[in-house]
Amino acid sequence: MKFCSECAHPVSLAIPDGDNRPRYVCPQCHTIHYQNPKLVIGTLPVWECDGKLQVLLCKRAIEPRYGYWTLPAGFMENEETTEQAALRETEEEAGADVELGKLFTLLNVAHVHQVHLFYLARLRSLDFAPGEESLEVQLFTQDDIPWDDLAFPTVRNTLELFFADRVKMREGGGYGFHCRDIHRPMLAPREPD
Repeated sequence: MKFCSECAHPVSLAIPDGDNRPRYVCPQCHTIHYQNPKLVIGTLPVWECDGKLQVLLCKRAIEPRYGYWTLPAGFMENEETTEQAALRETEEEAGADVELGKLFTLLNVAHVHQVHLFYLARLRSLDFAPGEESLEVQLFTQDDIPWDDLAFPTVRNTLELFFADRVKMREGGGYGFHCRDIHRPMLAPREPD
């Protein structure tokens, strides 16, 4: 940050009185500019028919991670609930209508100042299509998921936890709520073919 959004004066990095960490502070109007983590909200949409379970993934049409697969998710907007953000992002990225389930994962990605939340979701139909931020949208069984081409560690973690909970369900358990810290950065992009 270089300029104050209140008065346009240059800001400086300082620890304000009563605080414990550096903030951007305007010496002109004394506004303290707090910068907080962004929320990335999405769904884990599934389709189950005749005992066959499939997960809906989107191939990214934008950076970062262009061409890699992800769950439908994106930044939460102001004046939105987390549930509304999850439904909106699923519709925007995958053109999918889902019935939202419970919150499944909360993943702290502190090194990029983000918190990722994924809800379980059930596809209401097979009527889906890529949105502007997706090259394609496809259903995958667990064995067919392109594990080496997943866009983000949060997506991999969410999918791994989901399939682990599926095993527990067969043994009388259910889907849990999972909270994890992600310390691993994204892998380097692969070379184009």
